[in-house]
Amino acid sequence: MITPVLKRAFACAVLAALVSNQQAAPALPPLPAPLGVPQAGPKTNEPYAPQPIVAGGVVVPLYPPGSPHLNPERITEPEEYQMWGPVVLGAVVNIHNPSIEFHPGNGQLNTGVAVILAAGGGHQSLNVGSEAAPFVPFFANHGISTIILRNRLRRDGYDPRSDGVNDALRAIRIVRAYAKEWNLDPNRIGIMGFSAGAELAAYATIQWEEFDGADDDANDPFAGISSRPDFAGIIYPGPTPFARGAQPTIPRAAPPAFIASPGWGDRVHAMWATQYFTALLHDGVPNVEMHIYARGHHPGDKVGPDEPPATGGLANMGGIAFGTWSERYLEWMRDLGFLERPGVETRAAKDVAANLERKPSRSGL
Repeated sequence: MITPVLKRAFACAVLAALVSNQQAAPALPPLPAPLGVPQAGPKTNEPYAPQPIVAGGVVVPLYPPGSPHLNPERITEPEEYQMWGPVVLGAVVNIHNPSIEFHPGNGQLNTGVAVILAAGGGHQSLNVGSEAAPFVPFFANHGISTIILRNRLRRDGYDPRSDGVNDALRAIRIVRAYAKEWNLDPNRIGIMGFSAGAELAAYATIQWEEFDGADDDANDPFAGISSRPDFAGIIYPGPTPFARGAQPTIPRAAPPAFIASPGWGDRVHAMWATQYFTALLHDGVPNVEMHIYARGHHPGDKVGPDEPPATGGLANMGGIAFGTWSERYLEWMRDLGFLERPGVETRAAKDVAANLERKPSRSGL
């Protein structure tokens, strides 16, 4: 018969054995520190050298040292990285030597397409963590090359409507200039912007002629190369050129545009998107497509406890329909012929050429 005393003694013996075994076990080795955490470059007496945001990027400054477009008093200042967690680069600020960063698409699937990515952030930061870096592998898997644009910001003393737009147009010109070296089709260079970055993209679609006419320095190796985007992605845009009743001239060769935004939960940006779409559609610009989704919120907005997170870029938005916009974008690209083999004239280019003499619609709008 096992008495209560014996039971307690047995339990104590088992517990002592377990404690002894635990004490005898060697300690786990410490985990190594994270590798490859993005870091800004050091300050030197030379113009700041931007560092890759995504490993393997080819970084090209937009302007040569001494360019009148740069601020000589601040050109040596390093960029500042805002981290979203211990190892995730979220945003970049303090940009005084603007640049592009090239990443090739899958060579076996190469379409010759290049998408220049203009991240948002209210002209106060560049949210590359959600609206640039994730697109590098996404587009690469479809044979599309990506270029991350680091444009100058209002917070650092620059005017988005001049400095920021000029940076975007300069980026298009440089990417087209290096099309051969980067295995690109020079007729498939486009720009995609998000929020504040979409403002730059929208202005680029109607201001490239003005830019090309003014930026023609004979000593500039990129002079004479067109800054016209062959297509544009306008994603939950800030105020476009047509906001607040403005009616700027739309070039006859305005490129096709894909527009997407949440609706009810992001009404202001949806209205700006609608203004841009309506202006181009009324003018007769071919192949303009828009998706306004019922649900979703702008990146950074507060949401209710039962709503999906307000994240941007490629995030699936908690499974709501807006999270599929990137698939619709690829369908649009495929429909217009951009995903065919390089060197073949796209459906988009044919339609632009056929509509150069069009007259704006007068259908009662």
